Amino acid sequence: MSGMNAPALESVLTCPKCGFAKRERMPTDACQFYYECGDCRALLRPKAGDCCVFCSFGSVPCPPKQADNSCCG
Repeated sequence: MSGMNAPALESVLTCPKCGFAKRERMPTDACQFYYECGDCRALLRPKAGDCCVFCSFGSVPCPPKQADNSCCG
C-alpha cells in the first residue's frame, strides 16, 4: 500500500448568506464554479484564490486539492 488515502467525494456546502447546509457529491474531473443554495437560492461562487465552491464553502475541499493541495483547472 502506498499510504495514500482516497479523496473524500462528499462535502457539506454551507450558504454564507442564510446558513443552509447540504451534503453534496463533488465532481472528480472538474471544478464546480457555481452552486445555488437550496434554501435562499443565492448563487455561490468561489472566493478569491479558491478554485471551486467546495474549497470556499464546503466542509471538505475538492478532490484535486485534497490529493496534492493544488486547485483544479
